[in-house]
Amino acid sequence: MKFVDEAIITVESGKGGDGCLSFRREKSIPRGGPDGGNGGNGGDVYLRATQGLNTLADFRYTRRFKAENGKPGSGQNKTGRGGADSYIDVPVGTIVINHDTSELIDDLAEPAQCALVAYGGRGGLGNAHFKSSTNRAPRRTTLGRPGELRNLRLELRVLADVGLLGLPNAGKSTLLSAISEATPKIAEYPFTTLHPQLGVVRVDHGRSFVVADIPGLVEGAADGAGLGIRFLKHLSRTRLLLHLVDISPAPPRPLVHDVEVIEIELARYRKELHECYDRWLVLNKIDLLTEEEGRSRFDTLVDELDWTEPAFMISAATGQGCDALCQSIMNHLEQNEIGREQH
Repeated sequence: MKFVDEAIITVESGKGGDGCLSFRREKSIPRGGPDGGNGGNGGDVYLRATQGLNTLADFRYTRRFKAENGKPGSGQNKTGRGGADSYIDVPVGTIVINHDTSELIDDLAEPAQCALVAYGGRGGLGNAHFKSSTNRAPRRTTLGRPGELRNLRLELRVLADVGLLGLPNAGKSTLLSAISEATPKIAEYPFTTLHPQLGVVRVDHGRSFVVADIPGLVEGAADGAGLGIRFLKHLSRTRLLLHLVDISPAPPRPLVHDVEVIEIELARYRKELHECYDRWLVLNKIDLLTEEEGRSRFDTLVDELDWTEPAFMISAATGQGCDALCQSIMNHLEQNEIGREQH
């Protein structure tokens, strides 16, 4: 199924049932009085986070959802049946936004979490509601209130512990396939990854983390170059960013430029991604260089960037250095989890 991470839908809650105008008519009870019942409430509309869904593709075909209307009241003081609620299943990690006002409604980050997005209309009042000592035969009723009509924008942000970013052909997809069982498309031309890919990395028994690979960024992505920055939102839920750099460009070029291009695009998209998130440097494709050349380029880049975060040299193609990288990531995630629990 095609990966779709944005959708616009229209939801409408049910209309409330009308109140009933009725009088009790029985041979043995003269002047029986009013007995018109109230109308039932209209159904509500909910969005429900559901495991097993990983795309919003279904909303390309069905974009309008409506809850059931409430039934009108009837004689003998019978209240109309309430309309059935409508539940719309969406992937875990879906953000719900009012499309007309850009207001954030809810963030469905947990399985089975529900968001009430449209209230059903209240049922109308029957004439029995208006009876009193001075008005024993009221002929007044009220109509059921209409349901809410709302346009919603759904944005899916994948849930992952680690996010991979870098220029096209930095080896992100190769690394994902090397450390997990994911099978992303891998080729020598750029932009082989057209949508986020997820993989589960199992370090030891009971110890694992999830990695997200997003399409590569190029200079000017914030202005729409390449695939733009629409997929950067998927990194906002991660706890660690791995910045992959091809250490063996041919012909050789200043690697610091490759790093700064991504840093500029991160800052232009969201300042927090650039300044606040843990970001490690991973130099890939060391198998294409001699050990002396690789170490020289690594040391030069770290010095030019004045890099203080962890940095690694790996070969995703051969697996060199990948085990040590995964172990370091697992330890980092576990330490952060312990730190949050203590606070």
